[in-house]
Amino acid sequence: MARGGESVLTRAVRILAAFGSGDTSLRVSDIAARADLHPATASRMVAELVEHGLLTRDGDRRVRIGLRLWELASRASPAVSLREAVMPFLEDLHAVVGQHVQVGVRDGTEVLFVERLSAPGAVINYTRIAGRLPLHASSSGQVLLAHAPHEVREQVLAGPLTRYTPNTITDPDRLRATLAAIRRQGYAYCPGHIHSDALGVAVPVSDGRQPAVATLSAIVPNDGNGRAVIPVLLTTARGITRALRSNH
Repeated sequence: MARGGESVLTRAVRILAAFGSGDTSLRVSDIAARADLHPATASRMVAELVEHGLLTRDGDRRVRIGLRLWELASRASPAVSLREAVMPFLEDLHAVVGQHVQVGVRDGTEVLFVERLSAPGAVINYTRIAGRLPLHASSSGQVLLAHAPHEVREQVLAGPLTRYTPNTITDPDRLRATLAAIRRQGYAYCPGHIHSDALGVAVPVSDGRQPAVATLSAIVPNDGNGRAVIPVLLTTARGITRALRSNH
């Protein structure tokens, strides 16, 4: 047990969590600050994690996530089987839409994006593979929130609800009504909720047991023509659902 009653494992997790979705490498001093550790403690623990292959060092001594960590995570992650089932459908969807198409899953009160295909010149998109957004803000998140357990919805509705643009839903009553509409109509339609130039459209993906084990979404220009992607998203989601059912 580390000083202060905090376990060494907890500190190691904080070190690994210091790497954000946009960070390919960090200095030990950055890791120490983000993990709220003394620099000497962070340096020692980073060295141990490097020894086990969970982290690695560049020639300039910057630290990166190690291949061993990726290997271990990939063996048991439920996202692996989901991605394997989704990818053939996602590639076909991308060929039709020609913009960003992506797959997200719920992790607590956030949507975690596990796969994405893009195209040169596509509309701006803040999400990336292994990136996260709060559930209330994006089309993917709203679909997952609409089908989440009651206690999760109430936790999100209690706020705070971060505003990204003037169109982001930050009023709990409006969000509650939006989630009910998503459950009725089967999709989320979010023009300018994350970026004013982008429209997010998302539909649930079921595995036959849960109504939304994941979400399938397209990010297209916010030019008034986005509803054309709804039918192809719904059709693609049904195909993925059949593939997931056959794997059970």
